[in-house]
Amino acid sequence: MHLDDRLATVLRHRAAGPRAAGTQYRQLLDLLGSRLAGRDGSMLAAAWLRLAALGETIPAGDRASMIREPGVRFRNPELALHLADDEPEVAAAALGVANLSEDDWEALVPRLPIRARGFLRLRRDLPAGTRELLERLGVRDRGLPRPDTIADVIEVPAAGPSIAPAPPPPPAVASPPRPIPANDHADFDGPAAAPSRQVPETAADDSEIGALVRRIEAFRKTRAPHAGEADPRLPLGETTHETRPPLSGFAFTTDAEGRIDWADGAAAPMVMHALLAPAAERARARRPIEAARIEWFGAPQVAGEWIVDASPRFSTPDGHFVGYAGRFRRPSAAEPVVETDPAADRMRQLLHELKNPVNAVQGYAEMIQQQLFGPVPHEYRALAAAIAGDAARILAGFDELDRLARLETGALELDGGSAEISAVFGGLARQLGEVLRTRGAAFALSAGDAPCSVPFGQHEMEALGWRLLATVTGAAGAGETLPLEIGCAGDVVKVVCALPPSLAKAQDVFSGAAPAGGGAVSAGMFGAGFALRLARAEARSAGGDLVCEDGALVLTLPRLTASAANPSPVGMDAAAG
Repeated sequence: MHLDDRLATVLRHRAAGPRAAGTQYRQLLDLLGSRLAGRDGSMLAAAWLRLAALGETIPAGDRASMIREPGVRFRNPELALHLADDEPEVAAAALGVANLSEDDWEALVPRLPIRARGFLRLRRDLPAGTRELLERLGVRDRGLPRPDTIADVIEVPAAGPSIAPAPPPPPAVASPPRPIPANDHADFDGPAAAPSRQVPETAADDSEIGALVRRIEAFRKTRAPHAGEADPRLPLGETTHETRPPLSGFAFTTDAEGRIDWADGAAAPMVMHALLAPAAERARARRPIEAARIEWFGAPQVAGEWIVDASPRFSTPDGHFVGYAGRFRRPSAAEPVVETDPAADRMRQLLHELKNPVNAVQGYAEMIQQQLFGPVPHEYRALAAAIAGDAARILAGFDELDRLARLETGALELDGGSAEISAVFGGLARQLGEVLRTRGAAFALSAGDAPCSVPFGQHEMEALGWRLLATVTGAAGAGETLPLEIGCAGDVVKVVCALPPSLAKAQDVFSGAAPAGGGAVSAGMFGAGFALRLARAEARSAGGDLVCEDGALVLTLPRLTASAANPSPVGMDAAAG
């Protein structure tokens, strides 16, 4: 078969009645459960939607019967996860017949709803690793064992014309109270050693209570030798266990929303399904989490301050973002505590909330423009492309706001590196000079021959230079010549750029009241004042500054000397001495 179009054939037909709906539901179960449904993402998405729609029209009992049919192939963990959210009988049927590998079970079980995990305890054919995982997650069979002897089974008399009601139990015999042990470590030497647990002979022989008591005794006898310190215990007066020391670190993974779906060792039951704030904040941008300091509230072993490092994870082969994988570690005394500004934190949280709807609008516009769900008229594609472009500009503005808030509070440090400032500003001046030439304006560049390297990454330096020169270019008028001087003086690199008269007359060029340029080139969507303020924050983060003096912008940065660029090996000075 060169082209597998079975899924497309099934989706092409509409279920006109209950019988057709049941037939199509069986077909989708078989195709999606066999992992051979094709690699077309849109086709698979349509199949999942059709399966959910059919599930709303077919009773839960009928769906459970279809899933249990011998001919249905069930080797896809995604199908098991999809059906686990349905009614209990459907979820039990799906998890009861799923034929998955140990790796598939290991990836599926933490993602299952908590109520659905209990259905797996009834299976006896799961791999050993899966059983261990269920044991760690606390999924166990708590049913009482059946009696081992025939004598323990209650004999029900044969049904006659009528059954007389059971006689009332005899009055209780007064006896000194004796507490029942609250755990599974009590010793049992047989019925003679525990007379207080015996019930009156008539009740033990003729009532269901006696049989239940014997089953409880059998359960305790079989379980007591295997009881350990890890078993759950109730605080009913016994001696308190020794408090365990706090954990020093543990590994973890999260889902795409930032919720912890796996944790290492003893931390698993204390942090599972909790929302990790740094992961939720960076999930949209798919950015790594580096030394994020958080305060965790919960069990004593995990409560307190933590430092989180994590990297984004992507599925193969489609490359979809599936969450983070990283590690919690306790902060050491040598690590500085970064004081954050509450106002900046509120701004960052607000931007995070605003990005979500804009991302959704951009995604839907791109799907319409690319015709992912079918043909779209060109007029609507043009509108969708314009909406996607506007959303991209809005997101870029949000990123600039977030960048300024983090730089001004010290929460962000720019990447180090080395950049030649004369080459960066010279290239930008020549590029923007083509725009100024149409107005009869130009930059008058003056740069020395000495190398002027600064401790900035190439990309960061180009972004800072663009903010400065693009802001000046947008405000320049016709026929204006703007001097641009670049030079080095000792350990300082200085860039002086004259301001156009429209900006020079402003009381504070770094405020939001600074006039924005009306040209085709601008440094951002928030105007000249915001762009210059962001450039000043970037310069200060590297040990420099940006000021306005005598109608000109003066950018000063530390000079990266040869010794700083190429440090001597450790111990060389000592060896020379």
